[in-house]
Amino acid sequence: MTMVLGNGNGRTHVTPQPVPVFEGETARAWQRQYSRWLLITDSLIVCVSVVLAQYVRFGDSAGIYGHRDHLKMTLFSLVFIALWLMCMSVFHTRSLRVIGSGIEEYRRIASASFWTFGIIAMVTLLARTPLARGYLAVALPVGFLGLLASRALWHYYVAGKRANGGYQTRVLAIGDRMAVSHLVEELTRNPRDGYVVVGVGIPGYGPSRGKRLMVHGGEVPILGDETHALAAIATCGADTVALTGTERFGARGIRQLMWRLETMDVDLVVAPGVMDVGEARLALRPVAGFPLLHVEKPQYQGAQSFQKRAFDVCFAALALLGISPILIASAIAIKLTSRGPVLYRSERIGIDGKPFTMLKFRTMVDGADKQIDRLLPLNGSPGGMLFKIRQDPRITRVGTVLRKFSIDELPQFINVLKQDMSVVGPRPPLMREVERYDCDVRRRLLVKPGVTGLWQVSGRSDLSWKESVRLDLSYVDNWSMAGDLLIIAKTIRAVLARRGAY
Repeated sequence: MTMVLGNGNGRTHVTPQPVPVFEGETARAWQRQYSRWLLITDSLIVCVSVVLAQYVRFGDSAGIYGHRDHLKMTLFSLVFIALWLMCMSVFHTRSLRVIGSGIEEYRRIASASFWTFGIIAMVTLLARTPLARGYLAVALPVGFLGLLASRALWHYYVAGKRANGGYQTRVLAIGDRMAVSHLVEELTRNPRDGYVVVGVGIPGYGPSRGKRLMVHGGEVPILGDETHALAAIATCGADTVALTGTERFGARGIRQLMWRLETMDVDLVVAPGVMDVGEARLALRPVAGFPLLHVEKPQYQGAQSFQKRAFDVCFAALALLGISPILIASAIAIKLTSRGPVLYRSERIGIDGKPFTMLKFRTMVDGADKQIDRLLPLNGSPGGMLFKIRQDPRITRVGTVLRKFSIDELPQFINVLKQDMSVVGPRPPLMREVERYDCDVRRRLLVKPGVTGLWQVSGRSDLSWKESVRLDLSYVDNWSMAGDLLIIAKTIRAVLARRGAY
């Protein structure tokens, strides 16, 4: 069971929870089974990649080099396999804390793989034998990409199970009403994260009275205060206790709580109260026995570094070269089916509030901008900050196809080459949007807008203004090159799925 404590405010949307009877497998059961399946698939991929490397490098070595050399190569392959799998274990790539977590799991796999090949390279260099060169050329890309692909498929499988109610982590949340409500909202925002809040404990509430905490039309049973709620762990089937604050417990109380949950095989997690802070910026450092959570400063200045600019230019150039047939075909289709220019030029606001002209394929009738006032009552964007219509009458037939597959946005890679935009970044805003920004939202202008971004892979036009801003600010505060690569990979999947494109 995991217990999560956290401080926060805001309202929570929760679907009604069937509680408090515990049925089905525990989180421990499915996690351990999942970890065993990962071990099997990891072992198969490593073995296949090394055997393939030996075959490609040496072929039928028994017939060429003799049986003694063939035996040596086979023994070397076995050592190679054992070393790789050992590094996978040393780097905890199958830890219950990271499986299914995405980028951290991939990072550990990468570290384990490159450490393996580093060790092999050093040993063969010291031994003055070229034996492993062929392995490095074949086994590294085949094995590494195979491991990443395997984990991605497992993630897809687990997400599907969670969406259907399986592979759940049952959480008992403890904290004041406002904090618990906010915590429940975040934990249950995406069903594919696999969290189900089976009960809450409110300090000072007393014993359970059969009442429920109402949150945006949903409800979660109130199991009493911190003392009574903990006694109900076995009943509600929680495998995790989440705390929104530790003030009510104190240092001695928290220590006793950890000891008690340890005997029950229940996890304890404490929400620090900070939101949208990337893992790379968080560091837990004990000071005189007191754990302090250090939050590093945002690295958004690094988004303007040579590394990101070089990546943007190289990626945009290669992308334009690779998609040139699509660009030409789209331009011809637009020109033959409707009057007006092929490209639509829109003034957007870039880094530091500087305006630039963003290029897109024209997907609407010529002069569509002049019709906005007439169509404002049809705006489907909550809050009115964005202008979105699901069935916009101004869109041409060709434009519908271009929008569905996001082809209309491809000319923006030209903006990337002109250094007006980045491959990954916040959504490029209009001037009328920027004029309504408050101080917080203006942080979006600290980096270049992107062809894609968190908004692109998280719903696009389906997002509300509040969600769009939150994602953009999260990107600005937690920028990293690895994060950009992950967003690009997710963008390809989002475009193929055509989610939120209209």
